[in-house]
Order: sequence, then structure tokens, then C-alpha cells
Amino acid sequence: MNDFVNQFWNWYVILLVLASIIACGVLLWTQSQPPPAKLDTTGHVWDETLEEYNNPLPKWWMWLFYITVIFSLVYSFLYPTLGSFQGILGWSSSGQWAREMAKFDEQTKPLYAKYMQTDLKALAADNVGMETGKRLYLTYCVQCHGADAKGSKGFPNLADNDWLWGGEPAQIVETIAAGRNGVMPPHAQLGAETIKDLANYVRSLSGLPADSLRASKGQEAFNSAGCSGCHGPDGKGMQALGAPNLTDKIWLYGSSEATISETITKGRNNQMPAWKEFLGDEKVHLLAAYVLSLGQAAGGK
Repeated sequence: MNDFVNQFWNWYVILLVLASIIACGVLLWTQSQPPPAKLDTTGHVWDETLEEYNNPLPKWWMWLFYITVIFSLVYSFLYPTLGSFQGILGWSSSGQWAREMAKFDEQTKPLYAKYMQTDLKALAADNVGMETGKRLYLTYCVQCHGADAKGSKGFPNLADNDWLWGGEPAQIVETIAAGRNGVMPPHAQLGAETIKDLANYVRSLSGLPADSLRASKGQEAFNSAGCSGCHGPDGKGMQALGAPNLTDKIWLYGSSEATISETITKGRNNQMPAWKEFLGDEKVHLLAAYVLSLGQAAGGK
């Protein structure tokens, strides 16, 4: 309300609000007059003889509406409702979220400080700490990775022991704090037939049914087209680049020939946002411990 460029709009809002409230009161007053000696009907008739009378509202009901009108007037003078008038109480929502968050952070700071001083692997084994970590996960991470942390198409499963960027504590912290950007470049220039050969070879690496002839041709193309530069000559990936292991039967987008061909043709671009600035080191540390605990539960390190 402080953004009015001139006083016309300020008074316009004030008059509009007050006129609306007063009009409601006047309407109630006109409807609360005693009923006439002869009751009129609305003209609506049902079932041959059942008529609808035009009676005033019950008094108790009318007073409930009067109370809402009085409440509206009192509220308008206590709180910022009338144009640029700040209200008698001087309350403002400006900065309220920041104040509430600062108050909350001050209350929880000792708890997070204690967790921050705990080794990540030890913290991952702390049941009480992991309950807090789970609540953080359900607040900030569940939208992409799911309530069970098993991910979905395009979003990694955090409840297994497969890591695109590495599952060591420091690597998990870096992933959450700084984010990741995994890029699979498009290779449409290889042509549809070569891409189909590559798709069959990639399927064969993880034991999926594949055309053996095409897989053989795909193996040659895998090295000549530069695929081994990221995924390695054995197809087991490279965590330093976030290049996935093609031999472990874990698929981020799907394992069908059509899906793999689409990935090779169009490429993929996955981004994990950076959370350090938003959450701070303490919460990132606790979240990393929780993600680490998921891997340990799945038989990880």
C-alpha cells in the first residue's frame, strides 16, 4: 500500500473499503424491518400448495452479520487496510518471514552446531540425528527424489548404492552444497542405424536382450564415436564426470531400445541445484549424513 504514486488512489481505496462495509450494514438494516401484517410470498410454489414466504431473516442470524460488519470496521482501523494508513497497532508483514526464520534458526542453532561437529559417518549412524535429517529431506528433497528417496524418471534413486558422482561423505556434501550438472551431449550426427547399434550394445552390457549383430557393431562404434571417453572402455562410467555406469542395470530414464536411442540422439541435461546458500553448512551436513545413511542401509560403505 506504500506504492501509491499519488493520494488519489490512497483515498480511492479508503473510500471503497469503508463504503463497502457501510453498504453491508445498510443492507442488513433494510432487511431487518418487522414483517408486514400480511405476509407476502416470493411467488415460488411447489407441490401445488407449498409456497415460499418472503420473511425477514431471524434476529440471531442478523446479529451475526452485524458483528462481522463491526469486526471489519475495527480491524480496518487496527491493521493496515485503508490505503496507506498503517493501522493503530502499526503492524506490518514486511520482513515477517525473515524474522520468523531468524528466530527459528536461533533456537535450533545449538542442535545443528552439535551435529556439525560430528563425523558424517558417525552422524549417519545416529538414530536421533537421522530423524532430524529425514525431516529436512522431506522438506527440501522429496519433490524430486520422492518420499521413499527412490527417485523417479530423471531423478536418481538415493536408497541404493549406485552413485553418479561418488558416495564418499565429502562427495555427497559437495553434491548437495554446490549442486551438479550432468550433461550427455547429443549424437544425432551418428545416424539412426549406428545409434540403434549403440543402443543394443549398451543393453547387452547390463545383460538385457539385444540383437547380437547390432551389439557387435555397436561395440565398435562405442569406441570410435567417443563414448568410452566418458563411460570408460568397459562402460563402467566415470564418477568425476557424472557419467553413469552402463553395466549395472540401473537406468535413470529407462532401458528400452527406444529410450536409449533417444538418449544418444538428443542427449540429456540433468541439474541438481546448489543448496549451500539457502540451507547453510549445518543443514547440508545433516542432509548429507541422511543420504549416506540411505546408502548404508542399502549395503553401501
